[in-house]
Amino acid sequence: MTAIRSICVYCGSSPGRDPTFVDAANELGRAIARAGVRLVYGGGTRGVMGAVSEGVIQGGGQVTGIIPRFLIDMEATERELKRLDELVITEDMHERKHMMFQRSDAFVALPGGIGTLEELIEILTWGQLGRHKKPIVIANLNGFWDPLKSLLDHMDTEGFIHRSQHVKPIMTADIASVLPEIEKAMAQTTNGGRRQIIEKL
Repeated sequence: MTAIRSICVYCGSSPGRDPTFVDAANELGRAIARAGVRLVYGGGTRGVMGAVSEGVIQGGGQVTGIIPRFLIDMEATERELKRLDELVITEDMHERKHMMFQRSDAFVALPGGIGTLEELIEILTWGQLGRHKKPIVIANLNGFWDPLKSLLDHMDTEGFIHRSQHVKPIMTADIASVLPEIEKAMAQTTNGGRRQIIEKL
């Protein structure tokens, strides 16, 4: 994965009720480390968020955590944050999201709550507006994101999504395919080809 230097992962700071989400996040983190790619994420050390960073750290990879000052005590501990090789503390959520965008070559959404949803929708919106062409992958583990896919399809059918080819992320149910799909999309973009939409539900 020579074209990808960093991947931003959006995910929940809670573990959720399905233990496979945490396991998959850890697996993704280890895969990111093996690929020699830097993880950029929200800095939390708990839940799904903590599992993906732990996977990268266990694999000897590099982690950049970007977290607003007011969230440190809620989503992390000071001792655990010292394990990250880069920690960026922002003043607010807007600065955090902008910095995560700037520092990332691709985006992955794992299961999470409304914060994860908001980050994913924003990055999709920026794609629709032509602000970036970076790959976006939704890890649709156990059908977690099926309701969002249905809603996006409904919005498109009703004529509310313009340039809809930019608002269809790569969707896969297999955590092992996340990095290969990013690599494939990046290669197509680099070669000047039109990125194909891949949906694996």
